[in-house]
Amino acid sequence: MATDRTQRMERLARVYDTEVLPIWTERFAKLLVRDLELPARCQVLDVGCGTGSQTIELLDKLDPGSRLIAIESAPPLLDLARQKVSRADAGRAFFRSHADLAELSFADEVYDAVVSNLGLTRVAHRPRALSSFARVTKPGGELRLSLPLEGTFQEFFDIYREVLTKHDRHDTLDRLASHIQTAYPDVDTVEAWARSAGLFDPRVELEEFTMLFRSSREFFFAPVIEYGPLPEWKAVAGRGQEMQDVFWYIKEAIDAYFGGRAFQVTVVAGCLVATKPEHAEDQPAQQHAEVEDAETSEFDTHEDEEALENRQDADHFADVQLDAFTEGIARPDHLDEE
Repeated sequence: MATDRTQRMERLARVYDTEVLPIWTERFAKLLVRDLELPARCQVLDVGCGTGSQTIELLDKLDPGSRLIAIESAPPLLDLARQKVSRADAGRAFFRSHADLAELSFADEVYDAVVSNLGLTRVAHRPRALSSFARVTKPGGELRLSLPLEGTFQEFFDIYREVLTKHDRHDTLDRLASHIQTAYPDVDTVEAWARSAGLFDPRVELEEFTMLFRSSREFFFAPVIEYGPLPEWKAVAGRGQEMQDVFWYIKEAIDAYFGGRAFQVTVVAGCLVATKPEHAEDQPAQQHAEVEDAETSEFDTHEDEEALENRQDADHFADVQLDAFTEGIARPDHLDEE
């Protein structure tokens, strides 16, 4: 059983590296390292290195005396990243498996720079993860973290909302709104996370790009969607026939609106850039933020539980096939009655 799971994970890692990385991950990686300047003989931490796209970009910016530690929670991804690093860079790059990217096991104030390409998208509580990243950063060090922001997949979500509204799925509408807000935060929210982690002068750099799909089927079965957000989108829709009905409607709406032309979706890539204060006199903002965190601890706990619940639902739905795209399954008659 363990062997089957390992083989499956290795296959997914290869699919990710060939199908997802070029059109998704690398776009964020280039934004992440753009204009990044690193000091001589520095130590850099790459959190959630994946298959190494940003790791290689970072190594190009390091001098011979610098070192880079790349950590990843999925061993098959880590293996591919390690294979990509040339022998010339092997002495500067060190790879480690790290099960929990949100709770780093390193000592305080170790790294001159901490970078994470899409790492925040893989943890349940992003503000807490950001605080952990800040903890291991040296005073005066820089943090750079990329993630998709508000407006990403907007065209799909507009159709999703329209379908739910038309068929009076008000509870599902609420779940969808909560998912969008959590998965694709706005710039103000991300900057607030940084300030609550005690970071100085946070800013978010933006870059927008689009992805094109020839049909609803190509959209939902593209690896960037199928192995990315699709399980969470299924979990939002409900369970069993309720979920299947929603996706029948979504499929039909996409094909009706975009039949004969490409279905274009927008991606808003963001890169948070912030600095850890260098002097003690720069710390009051951090202390104030910690007080605010204490006052909202009940909300944070609720958010943690809700995020974990959503992820467990997504895990359940990851292998659930969509009837609307399964050959031989006819459109249910009861859909005409709604």
